Amino acid sequence: MDKLYWLDKIKLQDRAKVGDKAFYLSRIMQRGYPVVPGFVVSAEILRQFLETLNSSESLVADLPYSSLHLDVNNWRQLQQVAGRLRQEIITATVPPQWVNTIFQAAREWQTQCLIFRPTLSVSGVTQGKANMSGLLESVFCQYDEEAIATALKRTWSQMFRARSLLYWQRTGINLQQINLAVLVQPVENAIASGLLHAKSPGWEIEASWGLGVAIANGEVLPDVYYIQNETGVVLEQQLGNKMLAYRVDNAATLASSQPVPKSLLTVDNNCLVAYLLEQAQQKQYALQEQYLQQVIALGNQLVSEFGKTFTIKWTLAQESPDPKLYLTQVSTPQSVIPNVHFLKGLGAASGRVMATAHVITNSQQKPEQLPEGIILVIPAITPDWLPLLQDVAGIITEQGGLTSHAAILAREMGLVAVVSATSATTLIHTGERLLLDGDRGEVYRLRGDGKEGEIRAGGEGEPLVSSGDKGVRGQGGENLLYSHESLIASTPSLTPNLPMIATQLLVNLSQSSLIEQAQSLSVDGVGLLRSELMVLNILEGQHPNSWLLGGRQPELLERWSQQIMQFARGFAPRPVFYRSLDWRSQDLPSLRDSLESSPQSMLGERGTFSYLRNPAVFELELKALATVQQAGYSNIHLILPFVRTVEEFAFCRRKVEQAGLTDVSQFQLWIMAEVPSVLFLLPEYVKAGVAGISIGTNDLTQLLLGVDREQGQFARVFDERHPAVMRAIAQLIEMAKNAGIPCSICGQAPALYPEIIDKLVEWGITSISVEQEAVKRTYQAIARAEQRLILAAARRELR
Repeated sequence: MDKLYWLDKIKLQDRAKVGDKAFYLSRIMQRGYPVVPGFVVSAEILRQFLETLNSSESLVADLPYSSLHLDVNNWRQLQQVAGRLRQEIITATVPPQWVNTIFQAAREWQTQCLIFRPTLSVSGVTQGKANMSGLLESVFCQYDEEAIATALKRTWSQMFRARSLLYWQRTGINLQQINLAVLVQPVENAIASGLLHAKSPGWEIEASWGLGVAIANGEVLPDVYYIQNETGVVLEQQLGNKMLAYRVDNAATLASSQPVPKSLLTVDNNCLVAYLLEQAQQKQYALQEQYLQQVIALGNQLVSEFGKTFTIKWTLAQESPDPKLYLTQVSTPQSVIPNVHFLKGLGAASGRVMATAHVITNSQQKPEQLPEGIILVIPAITPDWLPLLQDVAGIITEQGGLTSHAAILAREMGLVAVVSATSATTLIHTGERLLLDGDRGEVYRLRGDGKEGEIRAGGEGEPLVSSGDKGVRGQGGENLLYSHESLIASTPSLTPNLPMIATQLLVNLSQSSLIEQAQSLSVDGVGLLRSELMVLNILEGQHPNSWLLGGRQPELLERWSQQIMQFARGFAPRPVFYRSLDWRSQDLPSLRDSLESSPQSMLGERGTFSYLRNPAVFELELKALATVQQAGYSNIHLILPFVRTVEEFAFCRRKVEQAGLTDVSQFQLWIMAEVPSVLFLLPEYVKAGVAGISIGTNDLTQLLLGVDREQGQFARVFDERHPAVMRAIAQLIEMAKNAGIPCSICGQAPALYPEIIDKLVEWGITSISVEQEAVKRTYQAIARAEQRLILAAARRELR
């Protein structure tokens, strides 16, 4: 046992180690609220203990990594397994040095009674989704080493009792997700204990004599006080039915009480004793007026921390010279505890960053520039915001899903991002210090100076660096400058030791500043060069039509050609697939002369149809591509976006031929397979000259399922793993194979859901293209999928 975690010293990065109950108490204790002191035996200690269980039974030997696949409907089996597991834990020996560490730490309290409180956190489960209230119970013990060892094992063993195993199975939680720590605190006699339920329009306070055990066990009906929360006035009070109470066993017997016979005791330890209250005391309210007002005052203070809805447990300790009120537990429907997330959205781009908030309430009003190193809080982001995002630390949007513009931009640029964070621009104020967690989709408000630069995020060796250091998350422990240099760490180069893969792995890009970093990755080229994002850096805030109408075509052509040439040069001879412009008018509200279309339309006038309406900009793109070819780069290819009909493709192909692009034999003309009509028309497209397809899962999914990818509330529906989407992808791959053309996939699906890569490889996908931050895990997923196919084929040969 390397260390104990004292409540007054627990940090944000310790949350998984100490569990939610201890973590919340530590946060408010460090804010100056009265909390009973204590320390935590971390969840890692339980794992170490389970690993050392010396048992020949496979059920026990695999702990804590066993999946424990039980038939929970077989009650007899469930009871037998639970009993066996708990027996193994109870009869095992806790290392004496662990027990001594706890014993020595508790010595300073000079108490004869300790409480061991289970404090639990479950990774991968959204807070509030799983209600674990009352699942695990506190254990009391005397202050001696043998009792401490027993109490520790009894607390741990609750994780494996029948109702716990049933709960884990029913909620889909496996043992690897469970972090069970133990909060150890002293127990002193109390005048009264109870709860405060804060809610609108009024509060309820419950109180009973002695320690809170009687209320927790349901052995008394507590007094209830109804409070007007705005004024603190007691509107009504009801006397409860309080026949007994609990106290520490070593305390002198109260003059007004008599011990309860052993048969009435509900605690199987000799640390507490229950006692019957005298008739006169039963008829008295447990809280005198002065102490009731203290509880009300404490509740009013906590409103500023938790909001209007929360529950606390309190105890009025019997201290000398004056009783003292303590908090023993805090719970809220949504974590608004200091330094605990107060806002929840969708984690769109991974990592953690701490910086100052900069709130913009109107996305249509773009500033000249943004302060460096801030977290931008905004209703939504359109592509034309890209030039302003170069030096921000993170993004929070109220709208958008995992494939929204904000999410895609953030992932490519290496920015931490949370989208679909409802009311973010209202709840957050400019200048506030925030911790943004892009993995969990959570926003934390940091109090005081917020100096927690030592916080570690994500996996091991990933420091969270404050914006004062102009840093972001890195995987190698280095401090990284904001801007695109951060991607060097967030997507490390693949080592030569990784297995060879047959499926091509490509990268999605749009920013020339990222080329050097992408060159170091083990990728086969650029599978998607997003032109609409690439050119935003050269347009000076004007639509391309404005350049053409203003007689600046030569200048724009030169800029455009140079941009594309940087990618062709950087990856030669590896292919670069340039996707021509795919803009909706509402995506570019700040560019003058944007094409007319309904601002409310989720489609807009986009893709190849817009080329038919106004071919001038498309023709400019083709000239830029031809210029790159003429400079000697034959590795550049073209993907047409959002093709609805064969006629649209035929029109574009004629333009391509007129530009001379097909004069280079290596040149390939592809289409994006994202409009569902391609499922029926692909053979006709191939006959018309399509040389390959790239599946755009973002648009394909929203069109198949009828949802707008910019709307975060559809996140559960807008899922590329939906059977309809997966069948469409499988059909496109099969049709491409039958037609003898390559089939790639460049949407967000493989990066967001690596588990579908098994199917893509099995179906015969030619290549997979992902953002830089997903290259490493995608490479590994492809390798595993291919190895499984090889193994399966070998097994079939042996039959």
